[in-house]
Amino acid sequence: MSIASQITSINNELPSTVKLVAVSKFKPVEAVMEAYGAGQRRFGENRPQELAAKAVVTPSDIEWHFIGHLQTNKVKMVVPYASMIESIHSRKLLEAVNNYAASMGKVMDCLLELHIATDEQTKQGFTAEEALALAADFNKYPYIRFRGVMGMASFTDDMARVRSEFASLKAAFDAIVDYGRSAGRFWVASFDEISMGMSHDYKIAIEEGATIVRIGTTIFGAR
Repeated sequence: MSIASQITSINNELPSTVKLVAVSKFKPVEAVMEAYGAGQRRFGENRPQELAAKAVVTPSDIEWHFIGHLQTNKVKMVVPYASMIESIHSRKLLEAVNNYAASMGKVMDCLLELHIATDEQTKQGFTAEEALALAADFNKYPYIRFRGVMGMASFTDDMARVRSEFASLKAAFDAIVDYGRSAGRFWVASFDEISMGMSHDYKIAIEEGATIVRIGTTIFGAR
């Protein structure tokens, strides 16, 4: 199937409550534009240079999501172009994004990345406990709009494990929302996104509460 037909097929099966981020990393601008022609407007990149290069030559109504490991010295390549940074994995990165966004006068939509993979210790991210503790300090970052959480499940054929990991992300999200409501925090009104699920497991992610799925290989083919 073509890129355009895959986009159409996936969008037709997604619930209205779930947004598709087409992961276009390592793919040329022509592939992005084929997906764009099929109506896709949200795209995901995991390298700062690639995001910036694509953003300046593609239509301005594209919403770029940064989904990869972001180093603090590369924040300046991402904040000007991204609609959302999904991979805030540390307080240090959060501070760097907040400070650069402040210099631009931009409020940056961000997700907290949680480490939910039970068998992959190399994955970055907050624990559920760390993310909940951080919620008490959200007001220290006035140029960040905290939108929700993101996580990557273990890359395994054990779908029961994957489901459990997605459920743990949803539980962490719920705990943060519960805290925000009980404490009367203003940010809770816009803390509404759970980004989880990729080409091989997005259907399970949707069943466990995903509001954003990040799909690349199924749309664009193997990298």
